[in-house]
Amino acid sequence: MIRSTMPHVPLSVNHLLERAGRLYPQSEVISRMPDKSVVRHSYADLYRRARRLGAALLGAGLKKGDRVATLCWNHYAHLECYFGIPAAGGVMHTLNLRLAPDEIGWIANHARDRFLVVDDVLLPLLERFRAATNFERVIVVPLTGAPVKGADLNYEAFLDAAPKDFVYVAHDEDDAVSMCYTSGTTGRPKGVVYSHRSTMLHTLAVSATASCSAQASDTVCPVVPMFHANAWGMPYCCAMVGARVVMPGPHLAPPDLLELFNAERVTLACGVPTIWLGILQLLDNAPQLHRLPAGMRMTVGGAALPEAAVRGFAKHGASVMVGWGMTETSPVASISGNKPELLAIDADERIRRAAMAGIPLPLVEARLIGEDGSEQSWDGVRLGELQVRGPFVTGGYHDTPGDPDKFTVDGFLRTGDVAAIDQHAFIRIADRTKDLIKSGGEWISSVDMEGCLMGHPAVLEAAVIAMPDPKWGERPLACVVLKTAASVTAEQLREHLAASFARWQLPDRFEFIEAIPRTSTGKFWKAKLRERFL
Repeated sequence: MIRSTMPHVPLSVNHLLERAGRLYPQSEVISRMPDKSVVRHSYADLYRRARRLGAALLGAGLKKGDRVATLCWNHYAHLECYFGIPAAGGVMHTLNLRLAPDEIGWIANHARDRFLVVDDVLLPLLERFRAATNFERVIVVPLTGAPVKGADLNYEAFLDAAPKDFVYVAHDEDDAVSMCYTSGTTGRPKGVVYSHRSTMLHTLAVSATASCSAQASDTVCPVVPMFHANAWGMPYCCAMVGARVVMPGPHLAPPDLLELFNAERVTLACGVPTIWLGILQLLDNAPQLHRLPAGMRMTVGGAALPEAAVRGFAKHGASVMVGWGMTETSPVASISGNKPELLAIDADERIRRAAMAGIPLPLVEARLIGEDGSEQSWDGVRLGELQVRGPFVTGGYHDTPGDPDKFTVDGFLRTGDVAAIDQHAFIRIADRTKDLIKSGGEWISSVDMEGCLMGHPAVLEAAVIAMPDPKWGERPLACVVLKTAASVTAEQLREHLAASFARWQLPDRFEFIEAIPRTSTGKFWKAKLRERFL
């Protein structure tokens, strides 16, 4: 029997920091501050400051495996935490600042966070749950320049006082590097813990997908928050390839983002559909005032993006790539891609496929399981629950009993998403299992119907939910938000849908509302709509 001659070299996020500092020292990290001024750092600064953060944490008593929470917007210091905390052997735990204060406090306690790094602009939020936590040290990032009061530590002073010599804390590749909690729309949030190995493999898998990979020549703006699901892994990908990074801070309104995109010549931006739909409306309404940088690429995830939006951005010279994933999958598990047999497809088909959830990333296995428990074929028609398995797909939750309803005996994650996969391996998400509408024994996809509604020129957003029906079991109700100054009747929307849906599938009822409630991660919160209209 022949044995490999390759040595076992543990995978480590520390390698990314070393690579960024030594290979790409002149690449930039641009951060937009609360007052909209811009602060610039180099990757050489990132390398030096992240290592100083690691040294400072060790000097403050951090032990291997201790959790260090962050309560921060996207900026240079948060990026330093991504690398400095694991460099010291700690586990970075990003707290979602959009959750209710008591829920943030519960999560911090459940994770047993010892230290907290927090923006000074978020101190009022911290004070609303601080008494319920066990933070030993609170380190304040002085974004506004206001003095840090009481026993809290100034982040800059904390770094300045760090021991000069720093050595990475030894670790195994399976040791924890970071953690994030699910949004918890049903029950308490659950913690997912990422390892050095899983993070490195996810970084390599995302970067290997040509449709979304950042390159050294790119300027990348992660609009997606760094406080949720590792900003889709983009901080790690950018450090690996030396891409210039633009951090928007708290300024996420469409006019602010468009201004930043153009000022810094952004070539790749990543965000949820809410962001892009608002930007598209601005571009359509005032093209003489607003534009995108020429040839900009956009990666969209977190929820389905209507095909009409992909077409809309194409008219403005931008290409859109849709991805799919979950906190449990690190988070990207599939993304728009191309295949040799599809290179000659026409523009219309290319856009249709761009609006799908793409193909599985390298190292990700996917399958569809039907209601009867059988595996469904990949014909683009048959629906089943999407289940995935891979080295960066979690097999359980932090400090939580095993959940047989979430994980199969052969290691697949039950995602709760209902999908079809076609012969080219493109995934089409049809719905969440809890959001599918079963009317008269037949399924209706709320996601497909929402996408069609949002293709109407008067509709900004639409969410379709199931309403109990004594005859048919369930019937669809469409909740619609109109564009500014637009008008349309329920009957006109019903006729618009009739071109794509059978008459029996059409909603019996339309509700015109001002806004669709959202979860902390920007997804439609359909449970709130059901509560409202039941």
